[in-house]
Amino acid sequence: MQSSDIPNEPVDYSPERRDFFRIEDRIGLEIRKLAPDTPLDGNAFDGDHLESLKAEFRRLDQDVKSQLASLAERDRLLTGLIKSLNGKLDTLARIMAFEQNPLQPEDWQDVTLSEGGLSFFSSTPAWHPGDRLAVRMTLPPELFQPQAHARVIEVHPDSSGGARVHTEFSRIDDGDRQQIARHVMRWQIRQRQKE
Repeated sequence: MQSSDIPNEPVDYSPERRDFFRIEDRIGLEIRKLAPDTPLDGNAFDGDHLESLKAEFRRLDQDVKSQLASLAERDRLLTGLIKSLNGKLDTLARIMAFEQNPLQPEDWQDVTLSEGGLSFFSSTPAWHPGDRLAVRMTLPPELFQPQAHARVIEVHPDSSGGARVHTEFSRIDDGDRQQIARHVMRWQIRQRQKE
């Protein structure tokens, strides 16, 4: 993976897919097929008017985290309280964002997900290797909504007329990749607790 001096800047991302843990999960999945000449720096999900607010939110979040580090040296109890309040605000913001754009029942799908890509079932044979996609995922229970550009690498038709579509992320913000990594890790912890 390429490093970047700017946090949350998209990076071209096509690592070896087997390097990542994969999970089978049910997530909200929105997909837009991109034309071959579509630039990879746009937002395919009509959220451009919110980008400045999102950037300000990320900046404020970084400020809180950096100040908490120095506060932790002096007052652990107060640091814990502020971390809890910050987490509560983050959760409230995600709930409000999700309520503004609720997913329909057909948008929830069983997928195989990793930091490197995802595979999903399509009821129509609309996808072909090499197709470029914009993908937005809603990861419960946190309701994170990471976005990525992906490339279809394999399509396996089935007897029902649909297909299993395998993709790899070709461009993803580092923050979105980290959200997926945290989701995968939490999913694994929850599965171990069920055993």
